[in-house]
Amino acid sequence: MASVVVAVLLVAAAVNALPPLNSRQSITALTTSQIDHFTPYTHYASAGYCTNTQTLAWNCGTNCNANPNFKPVASGGNGDSVQYWFVGYDPNLNTVIVSHQGTNPSEILPLITDADFFLTTLDSTLFPGISSGIEVHNGFGNAQASTATDVLAAVKSAMSAHGTTSVTMVGHSLGAAITLLDSVYLPLWLPAGTTFQTICYGLPRVGNQAFANYVDAHVHLTHINNEEDPIPICPGMFLGFVHPAGEVHIEDSGEWAACPGQDNPSTQCIVGDVPEIFDGTESNHDGPYNGVEMGC
Repeated sequence: MASVVVAVLLVAAAVNALPPLNSRQSITALTTSQIDHFTPYTHYASAGYCTNTQTLAWNCGTNCNANPNFKPVASGGNGDSVQYWFVGYDPNLNTVIVSHQGTNPSEILPLITDADFFLTTLDSTLFPGISSGIEVHNGFGNAQASTATDVLAAVKSAMSAHGTTSVTMVGHSLGAAITLLDSVYLPLWLPAGTTFQTICYGLPRVGNQAFANYVDAHVHLTHINNEEDPIPICPGMFLGFVHPAGEVHIEDSGEWAACPGQDNPSTQCIVGDVPEIFDGTESNHDGPYNGVEMGC
């Protein structure tokens, strides 16, 4: 018996000595074609900064010109109390696009670092059947709720008008946080058989462990971080916030690294590369993301 106990203790010690699972998983570099695949969506996220009038007319300069065949369906927001958003159809990608406006680093940092936010349950009217154990940043939740029903109506209209069952949600910064919440919200209200993907840039942490686990189980997510951007490491994990999986980190070398798991601690990933907010560089937040800077 003593030898069995000793063996168990030795195994336990060996396991405890291993680095966290996330850091043991393989970090792989994206190919040029994989990186280029994101570019149309990056322009859609950047166009989220344009006014609702510009995006409804699809007349917003470089970002609109990058996807010239886009068919806008609806837009909204005022760029102040309500972030701009737009919905339309891309015939080349055969998907409905949903995009939300972000904000600049100096405006979003107080929202995600000040003490006037808290984790709260999702609105049961908007998110029926979602566990009360799933909690999100109250400011992000309120921002998503302010446009949720209008966005849903626009998506339904776009799907019907263009005969597609595909929906792609994009956003940068605060827009990425709203987009991630849309990624939980919209599937609850759209027909079975609809396919979804979510591509976020400079995504702050949005919710707790239960939220991250739900996203991993139900959302096809990629969230892309640029170099030493401090926004994705906020709010801090010590406050109970956790990133879902799906991180791609653009390193200083220009390599795009796919980082498996939640909040991967490797120095090739954002948590390891920017361990503290003061180690970050605000100017990295807007890009470039494969040559695209965020903003209209």
